[in-house]
Amino acid sequence: MTVNVLFAARPDHWRTYETPLKRALAEAGVDVNVVTEAPPDQVDYIVYAPNSEVQDFTPYTRAKAVLNLWAGVENIVGNPTLKIPLARMVDHGLTQGMVEWVTGHVLRHHLGMDRHILGQDGEWRAEAPPLAHQRRVTVLGLGALGQACAQMLVQLGFPVTGWSRRPKDIAGLTCLAGDDGLEAALRTADILVLLLPLTDETENLLDARTLALLPEGAMIVNPGRGPLIDDDALIDALDRGHVAHATLDVFRQEPLPPEHPFWAHPRVTVTPHIASETRPDTAAQVIAENIRRGEAGEPFLHLVDRESGY
Repeated sequence: MTVNVLFAARPDHWRTYETPLKRALAEAGVDVNVVTEAPPDQVDYIVYAPNSEVQDFTPYTRAKAVLNLWAGVENIVGNPTLKIPLARMVDHGLTQGMVEWVTGHVLRHHLGMDRHILGQDGEWRAEAPPLAHQRRVTVLGLGALGQACAQMLVQLGFPVTGWSRRPKDIAGLTCLAGDDGLEAALRTADILVLLLPLTDETENLLDARTLALLPEGAMIVNPGRGPLIDDDALIDALDRGHVAHATLDVFRQEPLPPEHPFWAHPRVTVTPHIASETRPDTAAQVIAENIRRGEAGEPFLHLVDRESGY
């Protein structure tokens, strides 16, 4: 029986994924038929982007798994028609891109680079920045991306505290968990990096109360999810100077509307959701490996915990 893989995403995604996906499947030794349309009852795997037209999974009675193209699964994990395994994307290319973006912006804030790059006004600003070991960094979220970014920052000499909902033990990091751990993690965050998934528990995690726990003059870097932060509370903290700067790559509405106050705020840097993205070549290898595993009867990689939401 032919193994059919449905690529359920926008046409522009198919144009970028068709060649690398077919190549990766061939290299993995998996003989499948990859299509963009098929009768639902003949589909064995669904390679999926949450903005696909496929929203009702009930007709896909033969399907063994949905393989998400994105790292975030908040737009699919709660779909009541999805009863089969869901795998999120954990991609080396995406991880490397996130490490580079986070490291670059943490170093930018640590070194005070904006003061010189934007201060070409004839004033000689001779203040030297502190060394990395004198700047405390907190990473909220210790999944694949959070761990990778935190470990890179440790290698650069920063004292790094990581926080997650459940306790973890990661070499080189001070790992905290739970509500008490969150407060402690925030109180030591000279630079705060947000890499949490979006769930009911993490939405507005940074609000007026938790922002007030940050050290005076803290800096925020958010490449995670926009709704992790209460926008109004952040603007208030920025206006008062309690938060010195926020570099934001993700927002509640994207593209960020031109009239949004983040654009004009002198203490906000807006980047257009470019911190990292799934790379077709490396993502195709992850998808091919999961299909190989499914056909071999082996456990799928990167399965989503439906109760946790990620």
